[in-house]
Amino acid sequence: MITKTAPIRSDKKPFEILTREDYSPVTYMLEVHHPQMARAAQPGQFVIVMSHATGERIPLTIADFDREKGTITLVIQAVGKTTMEMQQSCQVGTVLYGIAGPMGIPSHVSSAKKVVCVGGGLGVAPVYPQARAQKENGAYVIGVLGFRNKDLVFWEDKFRAICDELIICTDDGSAGIKGFVTDGIKQAIAKHPDIDEVVAIGPPVMMKASAQATRAAGIKTMVSLNPIMVDGTGMCGGCRVKVGESVKFACVDGPDFDGHQVDFDDLMVRLKRYKEEERVATERWSESCRMNGSPMATAA
Repeated sequence: MITKTAPIRSDKKPFEILTREDYSPVTYMLEVHHPQMARAAQPGQFVIVMSHATGERIPLTIADFDREKGTITLVIQAVGKTTMEMQQSCQVGTVLYGIAGPMGIPSHVSSAKKVVCVGGGLGVAPVYPQARAQKENGAYVIGVLGFRNKDLVFWEDKFRAICDELIICTDDGSAGIKGFVTDGIKQAIAKHPDIDEVVAIGPPVMMKASAQATRAAGIKTMVSLNPIMVDGTGMCGGCRVKVGESVKFACVDGPDFDGHQVDFDDLMVRLKRYKEEERVATERWSESCRMNGSPMATAA
């Protein structure tokens, strides 16, 4: 894990990257200077980011915010052309071209007395501010975090500081219990039959499984959806999702929805809609990197 932090200065530029931390070869964290955003941000919200003037607009969940420091934190996975490009170019001291937000309806912090906050893979980051808000609201918070192996675990200390209990799950059993987050959820339910609510964030298949794990017990389960999104204002319609008998737009009606009502199968089909275009864009960018002798070429 590599952490880089800019020296303390009084002349920070708008959208300047103050800290970068690499959690794995493909997962990295950017702490960005944005006092206004930090003051306005609430758990569950997201931003639209452009890394440069001709770059793609991509939605990223606000993983953390610090009102005193005037920063927001983004945790990103390099899975396509733009996120791979950002992995290469977004270094400490550089600036993002633009950030719009905070967008989306803030997560509702209920009066629940006992809450399970579940994060799978990259979903660990956005579930953190929700877990912190629940704790600050007086709830007993049980964290369930899932990773493929111990080398990919991040933010364990941050969660232990706010959770009353923390269950780490790894696919291979190299850290915590061996299994998926659903195994952690079942363990929590068996120990605490009085759980009021579950919040689950991660890949759609993980959120679907989490909702299935709580359905029989009748536990309210909220999920945060990540459909294809272009403008973040509800105008493009790309982020529409089926929730019960209704069609919702994740950017303006969400991103949080009742996990027992979401049509995850439809969501997963829609997420594959531009797979071929994404592949072509990534290949073109990778070829450009190779022509320019970029050190990221082999990683791309």
